[in-house]
Amino acid sequence: MQMTVAIKVKRLVAAAQVPRYAHVGEFGDLAADLYASVGVVLASGETRPVATGIAVEFPSTHGALVEDRSGLAVRGVTTLAGVIDPGYRGEIKVVMTNLGAGPVEIKVGDRIAQLRIVERIEARFDEVEELGEAARGVGGFGSTGA
Repeated sequence: MQMTVAIKVKRLVAAAQVPRYAHVGEFGDLAADLYASVGVVLASGETRPVATGIAVEFPSTHGALVEDRSGLAVRGVTTLAGVIDPGYRGEIKVVMTNLGAGPVEIKVGDRIAQLRIVERIEARFDEVEELGEAARGVGGFGSTGA
């Protein structure tokens, strides 16, 4: 059963586009596209926020993660700092880094990232003296051979 969550979106500038899914339905997209509301050129090695021109209102039960777009990632452009909490009401800006050798132009209306809606789960962190055993044990990052 598919669940639908209502998210309010406010356009802050005329060029802003409401996030949308390219594919919907039973085998639809996991995340909605976010669009640039300004044009920028990211120089090689540069990191900067890129405006989307929108603000959102999530229900208290949900937030979002900002994820890379594969088309930009293969060009060396990645996103950083991608957590949007339920109580945030400011403009969504996508922090983008150009890891490629040359400049990358972002035009108004370009899809720059994906917005993955997530359910908010508040955990309780219990400090303990020992942790239970697991097959992986204390193997660190990359310990599975990947």
